[in-house]
Amino acid sequence: MQMTIQEGSNYFRGLLLLIRKDHKVTDEEIALLMRVGKSLGFAKSFCETAVTDILENRYILDKPPAFSQQEIAKKFITDGLIIGYCDHKIHASEERWLRSVAAENKITNDWFLQEKERVEHAYENNELVFDDLVVEYLKQ
Repeated sequence: MQMTIQEGSNYFRGLLLLIRKDHKVTDEEIALLMRVGKSLGFAKSFCETAVTDILENRYILDKPPAFSQQEIAKKFITDGLIIGYCDHKIHASEERWLRSVAAENKITNDWFLQEKERVEHAYENNELVFDDLVVEYLKQ
């Protein structure tokens, strides 16, 4: 899949914002974010710092990411749902955040609800959509 470097950054930033919505960051969330960061080509040290500092970082804008393609936005939402369910129940603030991303990217509520139900029944595997994705950054 092709995306801009900015979209890759927005993908990672958006997931960072998601994991801080319930005011705690679990080891499972950290592991999943590290996998996403690696898939996006970010340095391990950058990802580690970003993940460990996210609860205290007041300078990161809490704005839902907008993507150039709905396909990217849907992968983001699916990954967000998987990360949200990794502690066995998605927190209400995490779900609101993902719904705001869906709205920002003009994704229907029907699709969101279907995907939420699908992920809820399959979250045990912690298989992110991004694990199968090869990211190719476009030159800007």
